[in-house]
Amino acid sequence: MSISAADVKKLREATGVGMMDCKKALVETNGDFDAAVDLLRTQGQKVAAKRADRDAKEGIIATGSANGDATGILVEVNCETDFVSRNDDFQSYAAELADLTTSTLPADRDAFLAASMQDGRSVADSLTDMTGKIGEKIDVRRTAVLNSDGGTVVSYIHPGARLGVLVDISGDGDLAAAGRDVAMQVAALNPIATHRDEVSKEVQEHEMKIAADQAREEGKPEQIIDRIATGKLERYFKDNVLLEQPFVKDSSMTVGQMLKSTGAEVKTFVRFALGG
Repeated sequence: MSISAADVKKLREATGVGMMDCKKALVETNGDFDAAVDLLRTQGQKVAAKRADRDAKEGIIATGSANGDATGILVEVNCETDFVSRNDDFQSYAAELADLTTSTLPADRDAFLAASMQDGRSVADSLTDMTGKIGEKIDVRRTAVLNSDGGTVVSYIHPGARLGVLVDISGDGDLAAAGRDVAMQVAALNPIATHRDEVSKEVQEHEMKIAADQAREEGKPEQIIDRIATGKLERYFKDNVLLEQPFVKDSSMTVGQMLKSTGAEVKTFVRFALGG
């Protein structure tokens, strides 16, 4: 018998199971909706619907590269427990999603969820199927694609795969070594920007206001409040702007000074922390 797309959609909405499996269940039950639901339950595939509202904050960060290292990607693949994040099936699946991200270079999460796996399923359907297979909610929280114009993208995954960094670096020096140093810096100190001019005016004004209010609370004379607040803002830049941070391997120089000494320049970076 003919199975309509509307019937398949209705079964998917009721169970959370992938479209292909819903259609197969309807075919096997001659279009009997309730029997198809029972069949999917028997197969253990209704787990996805039951776990749809669960938090999936564990998992791994995976990376990949394309275009001769001129492009780098990050993808955050999530599950509910650390135990599952170490499961071989989950890790293989995350690696497959990283490869797909590398080949499709999606603009955002929605575009990635609509992308096709090797077997023709959408990523969204494959997530539902994997949830049914593993018994925990499996999700993709976000993806990132970083393209370098004339340079290279260096990737770094921190041990444990809970944190990943991409760095767009160019120049004449050892870009792989310098890029890895910068990526480890970003992983450790979590800067909010590469250059200070990337820090929004709103953030700067907020920091100035906090510093001024603190100075007044401490009873500082009004005529020096602005100078104190400006000094605190400079401190904020040194703590939070990548090129102005002390270099973690040698705090006698900033990251910017280290890059200059190695003939390299960093344009931007991307940092994913699991669940962050």
